Amino acid sequence: MAAQHPKRYTLTAALPYTNGPIHIGHLAGVYVPGDIYARYLRGLGRDVIYICGSDEHGVAIPMKAKKEGVSPREIIDKYHPLIKESFEEFGISFDHYSRTSAPIHHQTASEFFKNLDDKQEFIEETTEQLFDQEANQFLADRFVTGTCPKCGHEEAYGDQCENCGSSLNATELINPKSTLTGSKPTLKKTKHWFLPLDKHEDFLREWILEGHKKDWKPNVYGQCKSWIEEGLRPRAVTRDLDWGIPVPLADAEGKVLYVWFDAPIGYISSTKEWAQENGKDWKPYWLDPETELVHFIGKDNIVFHCIIFPSMLKAHGDYVLPKNVPANEFLNLEGQKLSTSKNWAVWLHEYLVDFPGQQDALRYALTANAPESKDNDFTWKDFQARNNNELVAIYGNFVNRVTVLTHKYYQGIVPPSNELSESDQQVLNEIRKYPAELMDSLDRYRFREASQVLMNLARLGNKYLADEEPWKLVKENPERTQTILYVALQVAAALGVLSEPFLPFTAQKLKTMLDLSPDFNWESVQQNQALLPSGNQIKENQLLFQKIEDKTIEAQLQKLENTRKMNEASTTNLEEQKETIQFDDFTKLDMRVGTIIEAEKMPKADKLLVLKVDTGLDTRTIVSGIAQSFKPEDIVGQQVTVLINLAPRKLRGVESQGMILMTENAEGKLVFVQPAENDVAPGKTIS
Repeated sequence: MAAQHPKRYTLTAALPYTNGPIHIGHLAGVYVPGDIYARYLRGLGRDVIYICGSDEHGVAIPMKAKKEGVSPREIIDKYHPLIKESFEEFGISFDHYSRTSAPIHHQTASEFFKNLDDKQEFIEETTEQLFDQEANQFLADRFVTGTCPKCGHEEAYGDQCENCGSSLNATELINPKSTLTGSKPTLKKTKHWFLPLDKHEDFLREWILEGHKKDWKPNVYGQCKSWIEEGLRPRAVTRDLDWGIPVPLADAEGKVLYVWFDAPIGYISSTKEWAQENGKDWKPYWLDPETELVHFIGKDNIVFHCIIFPSMLKAHGDYVLPKNVPANEFLNLEGQKLSTSKNWAVWLHEYLVDFPGQQDALRYALTANAPESKDNDFTWKDFQARNNNELVAIYGNFVNRVTVLTHKYYQGIVPPSNELSESDQQVLNEIRKYPAELMDSLDRYRFREASQVLMNLARLGNKYLADEEPWKLVKENPERTQTILYVALQVAAALGVLSEPFLPFTAQKLKTMLDLSPDFNWESVQQNQALLPSGNQIKENQLLFQKIEDKTIEAQLQKLENTRKMNEASTTNLEEQKETIQFDDFTKLDMRVGTIIEAEKMPKADKLLVLKVDTGLDTRTIVSGIAQSFKPEDIVGQQVTVLINLAPRKLRGVESQGMILMTENAEGKLVFVQPAENDVAPGKTIS
């Protein structure tokens, strides 16, 4: 425990948008691992703050407000307390949870911007941005959707494609559409301030690619490497919106700070607020080089926390840079991607109502199945199995057996340790190894691995009791029975101390039940102190975990099934009529019979096929997003309807020279729009 460590730690967890509640994807990806790490460091006596707050300026908030016919302020005031209270009840131990609508944040973000502007760290550019003429508004980020230019996903947002993970600019989208009115936007000139990331490329290359190659997770390092090697470009830090922090310059009327400039500064303003409320100094936690800054985020935030925010901090000149950014992948639910808009989620506030007193069951299931290196799937059956087969049957069973036997044989008084056998000594020696083993996993942010190390300590206790069988020896060899229960109680006490980061509610129950001294910590376990000395009185046993019955799980599965049916019903609704066109517009469409003569999958694109189509006039390449519905070899020779006079577009570097017409049949399956007659010669006009 004497290894060198930083003077202090500043831990941050991604600021959740206040446009809805927290769900298990947020917990597994960010807040539970961050909380485990914060509790672990506190248990070692480190100087640590764990900081978070509500992100209240994201475009998703005014979008939600428009949808519900209320103001953005009403949305954030609805969800901020719900999120904050859910975190508290679930045991996420933030030292401070703030909000970006707070005056201290507006002041901090504005001062940060002015500092960089005074140093001429920004460039000003007038560019063309998408503009919705019906709404009389520029379309920032999620106010616009369209086809991703990199993977062909048809529902990419103006800032990011959630299918391939690419970061985008709204003007890059193919066939963009306003989410406000559904209309096709036009381009309009506007002036914005940009952070020239290319100016910081040499610094980022040295700091990340050379400095963090070995200690950052492969998914984080790989994404950063890809961005840097593609060449960095200036990134806008302002937006044309009426919701957010006004740009603090005289010539920036009607513009606000881009949420991804403002939001990470929320970590700093939240720390300032914490310091004010607790009579502390915030500066050492952000300005002292001996402070270790760690960001807990999901993989969709890697670029912002590893490239953009560090560039901002570097430009400011006096802030510490993140030591590590252990981003997790995504958690799916019952085989499907979590979706807040489709209500396909397990919401934290609902879980707390449906499973009262079982916070640790969910914490454990999410940790044991954490998406640390790849996307993972949460299922209610696995949750039930983790709880019943591990927490109840292993951990809870061991503690229950040893405490019940101690009360049965010795009225709850810890028996004396008599002569230790080789097996006794082996168990006591094993206990000493667990803190170091847990530290090795946690210092590398391997929380799944650490959770199983902890469970192995409970397994050690169970095996010891099963091997020694004190219930068979109590009459014929009472002294041996005393020693066995003394040793088993030391295992239980070690569990009480070491479980705190992972199972805080359970750890507190166990410490209270065993009447453990609050002074005991991981070092006490490692030094093999007698955590439960002979003669100590332990309290009456109480069950640490509740078995989860099948009917409880079936109720949750039925809730999801109802959601699935509602989503299916909503997708079968007919789309509204599109804008009126003239007959002359229709006659411009040149649709011909074509024959697919070659088909192959687009590399690194799950949905795209590259087709060679004989149109009668020529053979042309057409890229079509049908790879998930058809195998290439099954459609060669297929007659199709081709729109041949569509302007060419590049998809993933391949020029697509037309469009294959598709529709859905009664079962919702994608099918080709075929000529009315069979074996029609390619090139025949369809009218």
